[in-house]
Amino acid sequence: MIGRLSGILLEKNPPQILLDVQGVGYELDVPMSTFYNLPALHEKVVLHTHFVVREDAQLLYGFATGEERIAFRQLLKISGVGPKLALSVLSGLSLGDLSLAVANKDAGRLTKIPGVGKKTAERLLLELQGKFTATGAGTSSVTPAASSASDIVNALQALGYNDKEADWAARQLPKEANVSDGIRQALKLLSKA
Repeated sequence: MIGRLSGILLEKNPPQILLDVQGVGYELDVPMSTFYNLPALHEKVVLHTHFVVREDAQLLYGFATGEERIAFRQLLKISGVGPKLALSVLSGLSLGDLSLAVANKDAGRLTKIPGVGKKTAERLLLELQGKFTATGAGTSSVTPAASSASDIVNALQALGYNDKEADWAARQLPKEANVSDGIRQALKLLSKA
C-alpha cells in the first residue's frame, strides 16, 4: 500500500501531522520520537508509513526511520496491542530503550508508558523476546555507524536530495561521523558536486 511519503509539512498537532504530497494532504499519526525530529512547518519531510484499514476508518502512521516502522509492526502482531498502544509504546521509549527493556525483562520500564499495565507489559516482554534482533529494530543489531549513516541519508532526503545523491554523500563521509557533523559535511559535498 502506502509505504513512504515525501512532501511538505503543513501542520503539527501532536501526535498528528498533515503532509502535503503534490497537492494531496495526508493526515498521519506519528510517535513522539518522530514528532520531535520533524523539520519546521513548510519544510520537506520524508516518512516511512504504515496504512491500517478498519471497518470504520483508514489510518496512516508515519515514522522517521524504517526501524521504527518495523518495531511498530512487530508490536501490532501482539494480541491486545492496537495501533494506538503501539504508537504510545514508541512514544514512551526509544527503540534502544525498548530493546533493552525486552532484553532485561524490565516490566517496570514498560508500565511507565500510558496505557501499558502490568499484564500488558508482561505480554510485551514475552512476545517481543528475540524479535528486535531478528528485525533489526534493536540496538544489538544496528551499529552506531550504520544508524548514523541511515539518519544522515534520511535528513538529506528530507532536505530535498534524491536517494542517489543522499546515498552518495553518506558513503563519502568517515564512518565515525556523528549525525549532525555528517549532515554538515554531506551538504558541503553536495554543494560542490
